[in-house]
Amino acid sequence: MHEKLDETKILVKDWLGKQYKQCRYSYDYGDDWNHTVLFEKILDADPNTNYPTCVNGKKACPPEDSGGLWGYYSKLEILKDPKHPDYDDVLEWMGDDFNPDEFDPNKVMFRQS
Repeated sequence: MHEKLDETKILVKDWLGKQYKQCRYSYDYGDDWNHTVLFEKILDADPNTNYPTCVNGKKACPPEDSGGLWGYYSKLEILKDPKHPDYDDVLEWMGDDFNPDEFDPNKVMFRQS
């Protein structure tokens, strides 16, 4: 059973880790991006850290409006083939410095409410 919770009414700290050890976070329902969030442990708060914070992850975040998972994968395939007719357009759109294997937790941004 998948229980859907309204993120505007429930705090993660009141739910994740108490009832469940992981959840799936979905956003951009047109493209259907889904992330698994795993609760590992509670740490003592560091007064020099702004929360929430991301400590780890894998791979780069796809650029906005990538066309969902399949559209993003298609663009990555195009970038592997400089002779592809759409190569220049996709390269310009994604940026010369885009690296799909790179992840920097310090660049993760959180919405402040």
